[in-house]
Amino acid sequence: MSTKVSPLAPKTYAELPPIEGVRIATAEAGIKYKHRTDLMMMVFDEETEVAGVFTRSKCPSAPVDLCRANLAGGKARALVVNSGNANAFTGKKGRESTRMTADAAAKAAGCKAEEVFLASTGVIGEPLDAGRFAHLLDDLAAKAEPGRWADAGKAIMTTDTYPKYATATVKLGDTEVTINGIAKGAGMIAPDMATMLSFVATDAPIAAPVLQALLSAGVGKSFNAVTVDSDTSTSDTLLLFATGTAKKRGVACISDAKDPRLAPFRRALDRVLKSLALQVVRDGEGARKQVEVTVTGAKSPRSAKKVALSVANSPLVKTAIAGEDANWGRVVMAVGKAGEPADRDLLSVWFGDIRVAFQGERDPDYSEQATSAYMKRDEVAIRVDLGLGSGKATVWTCDLTKEYVEINGDYRS
Repeated sequence: MSTKVSPLAPKTYAELPPIEGVRIATAEAGIKYKHRTDLMMMVFDEETEVAGVFTRSKCPSAPVDLCRANLAGGKARALVVNSGNANAFTGKKGRESTRMTADAAAKAAGCKAEEVFLASTGVIGEPLDAGRFAHLLDDLAAKAEPGRWADAGKAIMTTDTYPKYATATVKLGDTEVTINGIAKGAGMIAPDMATMLSFVATDAPIAAPVLQALLSAGVGKSFNAVTVDSDTSTSDTLLLFATGTAKKRGVACISDAKDPRLAPFRRALDRVLKSLALQVVRDGEGARKQVEVTVTGAKSPRSAKKVALSVANSPLVKTAIAGEDANWGRVVMAVGKAGEPADRDLLSVWFGDIRVAFQGERDPDYSEQATSAYMKRDEVAIRVDLGLGSGKATVWTCDLTKEYVEINGDYRS
């Protein structure tokens, strides 16, 4: 965790209200960091439903494997998250560590080990000694309280410079329900799944298959549309929990993903996911600018997204933005290398509202002075129109600064 807060950090942080059926506690386990919390536990009421989306890395962490296995049951009673060690590429020791942690959490929460979910974040390849914190779980479960979302957000940070929070209140039928979310992530951020940990909970009574449908669709335009450095983590985990306690207030259970009552809830969940994803981008390691890349006129939405990611992931584009250099030629380069249908002579490029390239050459009205002034903003928008079809997509990234190199050059020291 950095002591220097990102200049793109929120001016104020969302205050997350308690959600009935979720209790939270944190502790200083000393896994890597000293004098800060690095262990977080959530305890859920019985019958809490769960959905999840995980990394597509071929080298997933031991906790990701455990979560995937337990997700089949659809029920959750406990979540344990540690920072400072990813428990990834740790072989048999890693599996033993997750088993020991899950068993200890199950005992503490009074549930089955199959109802426990784990996540770890930090250094890859170093064994995680569960003996350093498993004994703390009984106490965490006993002292967990509903309102400690702010503490939870801080306990899961690694190189993050600020915690990420989002909340929404929405009508489900005639009754209000709440959605809370926290996330961590600053480096090793790329789609499938956007490299981070995020935990979202609601008191809405929604069945696990419906939750899964909502979550799988929601990540497309949020967590799977952000990139800091094009590197996909071993540990990406996004879990959505539904305690169902709003049933006590008369909310009927929803077991059909096509239920029309879900529409406002779906929009609210998508807002929470997008807010968290953009907070991750704005905390990109060393970031000083948020960058929005929109591609229109592509052959298909999928093609548009590939082109947009090619621009957003280009080190040359990102360093030009860091230097406030209106080097639109690098955007053209990134479009051309994407491997997607494009025609040089149909291409148009904008920085903000300023068209800088048009029909295969520099825009005749291009003003270096006006474009350079635009580049000094802390939020930069790049738009590319390919002129080939109706496909469009938007992704978000940040600039690439020397601080990124410094942070990652001595990450393990």
